[in-house]
Amino acid sequence: MSRLDKFLWSVRLYKTRADAADACKSGKVKVNGIEAKSSREVKPGDIIDVRKAHIVFKFNVIAPIDKRQPAKLTDQFIINITPQEELDKLAIPKESLFLHRDRGTGRPTKKDRRDMDGLMEIIGMDEEYD
Repeated sequence: MSRLDKFLWSVRLYKTRADAADACKSGKVKVNGIEAKSSREVKPGDIIDVRKAHIVFKFNVIAPIDKRQPAKLTDQFIINITPQEELDKLAIPKESLFLHRDRGTGRPTKKDRRDMDGLMEIIGMDEEYD
């Protein structure tokens, strides 16, 4: 048995264990469809949903592990079962959205920044890629 945050770090879904724990705390990680705490035990057969930016990745746990593994060996512990329509979202270029500002108008004001952030939130681009 392995803790969820340690498992996510071990199979290289997050760079640090603290990042994995923060993701659990903020509701970006679900186990079998239920939001999970970082201390939850991971068992073989669990389905883990990880939301990064606007994509929800799905993984099936083969075997729990506590020690970080080389990237080549992670397939022995977890299977990526993310639906194709979620993976297709990766192909959408982020650069296709361009907020135009006239030259010489200076930096955006606080109001301009809030308006831009609101627009990004509406179209689902409010989170950075992890």
